[in-house]
Amino acid sequence: MTFPEWTKPGIYGALGGAVAISIIGFTWGGWTTGGSAQTMAENMAADEVTLAMVPVCLDLSAADPTRTEKLANLQELSGFGRRKAMLETGWAIRPGSDTPDRDLADACLAGLELDGS
Repeated sequence: MTFPEWTKPGIYGALGGAVAISIIGFTWGGWTTGGSAQTMAENMAADEVTLAMVPVCLDLSAADPTRTEKLANLQELSGFGRRKAMLETGWAIRPGSDTPDRDLADACLAGLELDGS
């Protein structure tokens, strides 16, 4: 079977166009793979859970009898020292967990509205 002379350049053009469209779609078009979409969804879910836990952290801080000393300590510190002190207060522990959560500690520090945070 013989093909017309124009089919070879036509096939090359179609393949080149498909490659070009794929490159443009993934770089500028906002296309994502299934794996990166899954990672983005997991990160967004973790952020939302952290934001939902901030009121629990603030309630734990309000119910703590040594709150004033801990807040004074937090206000004296800054940066990583402040986050480390927040982790040590026990307010940034998610229910059902034994260890404090760093993201929750950062969000709770923002919720406490300490000066300079």
